[in-house]
Amino acid sequence: MTNHRRAPQTEAPAASEDEHAEKRLRVLALLDAEGLDAVALTSPHALAWYLEGARTHVSLAAPPIVAAVVARTGDRVHVTSNEAHRLVAEELPVWAQVVEHPWHESVVAAAEAEARARGGTPESRVEEGLRAARQELLPAEVGRYRELGHDVARLLTQALAAASPRDSERALAARLTAGIVELGAEPVVVLVGGESRRMERHPLPTSAPLGARAMVVVCARRHGLIMNASRWVRFGKRPAAELDADRRILEVEAAYLTASRPGSSLARAFASGTAAYAANGFSLDEWTRHHQGGIAGYAGRDPRAAPGIDPALGTDVALAWNPTAPGCKVEDTILSRAPGFEVLSLDPDWPTIGVNVGGQRLDRPDVLEL
Repeated sequence: MTNHRRAPQTEAPAASEDEHAEKRLRVLALLDAEGLDAVALTSPHALAWYLEGARTHVSLAAPPIVAAVVARTGDRVHVTSNEAHRLVAEELPVWAQVVEHPWHESVVAAAEAEARARGGTPESRVEEGLRAARQELLPAEVGRYRELGHDVARLLTQALAAASPRDSERALAARLTAGIVELGAEPVVVLVGGESRRMERHPLPTSAPLGARAMVVVCARRHGLIMNASRWVRFGKRPAAELDADRRILEVEAAYLTASRPGSSLARAFASGTAAYAANGFSLDEWTRHHQGGIAGYAGRDPRAAPGIDPALGTDVALAWNPTAPGCKVEDTILSRAPGFEVLSLDPDWPTIGVNVGGQRLDRPDVLEL
């Protein structure tokens, strides 16, 4: 086992000592509340948050290849020796004290054993508290998220503006996936549903043509943060009924957002949004047919809103509500700041419609008609 400090980064985002200091204070406050002296961070979202956006995986389908221990006496990052050089050179923050292990040993087990030896616990015991600790984004995180939102929104505009009704869902998905990778991000989710599959809520792409109307959904991760956005394209003018449904689903989203301000709670916002379906001409139980979104950030939803889930909402919290009904949906990643909402995933060349959200006029994505 080798214990060493790292060299300067080449790939990870610029960060400040203040960012690490604040995150460490938040974890120590959690340890105080729980009467603990250490915690082993082992989940992808907790590690990406604490390690300032480091990529802690090789395979997206496998557990992280890194684990970290946050203790009152200091922090240590456990890695396997075959990954150590790359992680130190390209991913881990400059403050990381790295502990190497043979590739065949579990870094998770090592970190959890260290945490217990230092009077601590595995992450699972304090999962809810860690989620609360990372909810309010720091200025550096807001900057990274804002840049990612700009890039993803631009990619969606370019890809859909060049689409054809004869394109297959897979062809469009391939262009989106390539574009996300070119942005230095990871395609966590890429969905495409054409006219023949427009009623599917999670349309994994097939060989079917896009046809007259298509939806795309992307979740792109960079520096640990996940940008969620959905867009619709229509080849030709929308009929009146389609246009009406597109407008009404925006009002459902507005209800979710209006109740998502600092000082509210996820449960209050969830109740407001689910009630808005019937108020806007959709089925009363429409919300039961698909998840509705929730808090965004280092997980796709952190957490996903559902009955009985009720974290308080603070300031500088990212939200990604995604109300949906047959043939219509809206989804963006939106930051709730003290002055109001900021849509992170909006491109100025995409058509928008102004929606009243708690007294704030918010530009929301319309359907791109080609």
